[in-house]
Amino acid sequence: MNVEKEFEIKVLLPGFSRLNGNVMEANCTCTLIKGPQNIIIDTRTAWDGAAIVESLNNVGLSPNDINYVICTHGHSDHVGCNYLFTKAIHIVGFSISKGETYMLSPDFSNEEEYVINQNIKVIPTPGHTLQDVSVIFKDKNNLVYAIVGDLFENENDLLNELIWINAGSDNIELQRHNRLKIMDIADYIIPGHGAMFPVNK
Repeated sequence: MNVEKEFEIKVLLPGFSRLNGNVMEANCTCTLIKGPQNIIIDTRTAWDGAAIVESLNNVGLSPNDINYVICTHGHSDHVGCNYLFTKAIHIVGFSISKGETYMLSPDFSNEEEYVINQNIKVIPTPGHTLQDVSVIFKDKNNLVYAIVGDLFENENDLLNELIWINAGSDNIELQRHNRLKIMDIADYIIPGHGAMFPVNK
């Protein structure tokens, strides 16, 4: 089986964030990697269950077809529909579990990676929170996609770092370091609250 020809990536629901007076309106980007193993990344808020199920149905899947749920961090707009995926392994920040069983390795806090297969891995990228992770996916054309949650708010924060800083950062210097790391390895970035964008190198 040639794994790298059988996976594809799709943004199921694009994220957004906007300031409305003294209230922030926001929801995260929900992404699917479809293939021999089906992976959903960032499950939005608890009010989005119907939209996620419909989006999966549109690509021929149901929640029971999902093998991995990966949440880039534990904020409520990124984990709200995890309950839909009871057959999957859940990776929420640095926590890896299935049912009531928690896995003690890899140790993300020591820069270890969780390898799903030769084309997909989860790496630690703290900054926005101290337990942020990103998903790195290499497609059949050897293009690298980084699904990074709120490490990047949206493409505009490439030119104005106050966008990601004001969105909340537990460690600005660490976040800045991991943003540069992602930009070095990725051809495309899927940020936490905006459309996918290419990395200009």
